Amino acid sequence: MAHANASGAGSSPVVHGFPHIETVRAAITALYRRLSADGIQGYATSVLPADVAFADHDDLHLGAQGVARALVQHLHLPDARMIVGFREMQHAASVELAAGPEYFIELNDRFRRHRRDIGAALAHEITHVLLHRLGLEFPGTRDNEILTDTATTYLGAGWLLLDAFREDGVSSQKLGYLTPEEFGYVLAKRAAVFGEDPSPWFTSPQAYPAYRAGVARALLDSRQPPLVGAGWAGRRRYARDRRGALSGAGGVRGSSAEPYSFEGGGASLRVCFSCPTCGQRNRVGVRGRVRVRCGVCGVVLTCDT
Repeated sequence: MAHANASGAGSSPVVHGFPHIETVRAAITALYRRLSADGIQGYATSVLPADVAFADHDDLHLGAQGVARALVQHLHLPDARMIVGFREMQHAASVELAAGPEYFIELNDRFRRHRRDIGAALAHEITHVLLHRLGLEFPGTRDNEILTDTATTYLGAGWLLLDAFREDGVSSQKLGYLTPEEFGYVLAKRAAVFGEDPSPWFTSPQAYPAYRAGVARALLDSRQPPLVGAGWAGRRRYARDRRGALSGAGGVRGSSAEPYSFEGGGASLRVCFSCPTCGQRNRVGVRGRVRVRCGVCGVVLTCDT
């Protein structure tokens, strides 16, 4: 059984910032590896607000079924029938990941009164079904839930999860395991690929600032050496590290969390760096300005090595 996490009024304060950023990046890379760049292109259009809304006077269960059906179609699960129910529970929602063809989703009873967030909760649970069918998972509950939030967002349904974030002086609500800013980061990564601006769909006053913070963080990924978009300070640091690597004095040889690292030495020195689109680590010889095609997403990157 998979659960959607929720924090609500009276619970712990909402965590902000980017504490899960490396797992988020790994999740984006995993999506590209599993679906391929062409497969990702099949999700170029996000689910629209009208597809996941229903009025207070509409039947609750029929409305929830309609939202689930729209999300199933959006996530390319035409043969998956979702049965939606409501009950008291600690989590926001849960789904039974059996073999199908029917999947049982239970939503927290509070969604009876907060229909605007039903789409967000269902989006997370139905993405669990998609990942289950793809055989894509991360070890451990925490990382697997971060993968699910990231996939939901990158594949065009997760703007609903950011829009479910609300916070004021006395209460707060957030769905999912990512912070609001991390949801914004994944939305920004998606927007860079598809040229899509999700901000007009936000109804939460707190969603837009979180999205802008995510955009700023995502822009940093495209401004790291050896990419030509790197700023002056980054280029200076890179030149220093390259000299150290060439001389055998070390240079940067860190983990994949670092923006770049060096391998080999002398004439065979190579720089390893993350693709700003999919996060895949690419390697190229240190020989001036070169163009590199990412081995996973196919994006052509211009580098000054």
